[in-house]
Amino acid sequence: MNATFHRGEKEAHRLAGVVEAAERLGSRLVNEAMPDQHREFYQQLPLLFVGSLDDQGRPWASVMVGEPGFAHSPNPRRLVVSATPLPYDPLGDNLKTGAQLGLLGLEFPTRRRNRVNGEIGKLLDIGFELEVAQSFGNCPGYIQKRSLQPREDTTSDLSRGTTLSQEARTLIEVSDTFFIASSFEEQGVDMSHRGGRPGFVKVEDNTLIFPDFSGNNLLNTIGNLVANPRAGLLFLDYEKGDILHLTTTTNIIWEGPEVEAFEGARRLVRLQVEEWRLIKNSLPFAWVLEEYSPTLKRTGIWESG
Repeated sequence: MNATFHRGEKEAHRLAGVVEAAERLGSRLVNEAMPDQHREFYQQLPLLFVGSLDDQGRPWASVMVGEPGFAHSPNPRRLVVSATPLPYDPLGDNLKTGAQLGLLGLEFPTRRRNRVNGEIGKLLDIGFELEVAQSFGNCPGYIQKRSLQPREDTTSDLSRGTTLSQEARTLIEVSDTFFIASSFEEQGVDMSHRGGRPGFVKVEDNTLIFPDFSGNNLLNTIGNLVANPRAGLLFLDYEKGDILHLTTTTNIIWEGPEVEAFEGARRLVRLQVEEWRLIKNSLPFAWVLEEYSPTLKRTGIWESG
């Protein structure tokens, strides 16, 4: 189990009271190479979510797009991504040989998702080769079912800062989904997903708070944040194609009245925004909401005031 979980994850398991459950599941789910079904899955996707680190060691969460097949796996230990980052994406500066990355493949219409972590073995003329260190699947919980449609005439207009703008706040406050990048030196970078009812992420000044709901008990993201309290977040406007990147420092609230007041929350995560980038009209896709995740029935909303 030492190869499966690092000290931050083990401490998170202890604090959450799920040590035995995590050990039973982790030994079955976490692989050192990609199963064939994961390799086939990545090849059919039109987009990938990517976590990376900048020169200051801060995580950023990103999205890469391309025609299905732009990501493919020539063998279980390698994933080739033949695409370049979107304009103004922090990932453009973070792609270097030897850099650690976390990738999340998520298929909105089917709610399938798989994660793969590793390091860049080689930069390509277009894209990179990832040398796989860990590969594992996730359950479909908290994923909203959406259908994908192409968008045209993207312009990619950038705004940025250290204090959230009203546009950035509004995008966060209406979102039902975001993506989170975290890291730990012994395991590299990880990319994950969080979903909830619209507005499940609360904005207070330059701070965000989100409830962490029950999952598979592996607590990979939370474990990373226990050991290294930095996170990168990605929010998408699924109609307009806007992309919001945030890099933050975090604090986990494990128990108390704040946690108890939010239905379904096992813990809360508070994030202080250090820097943000909002790229408007950037994604060449739009998504049409078809159905909220049925697991949201067990979750609440923030009380006003």
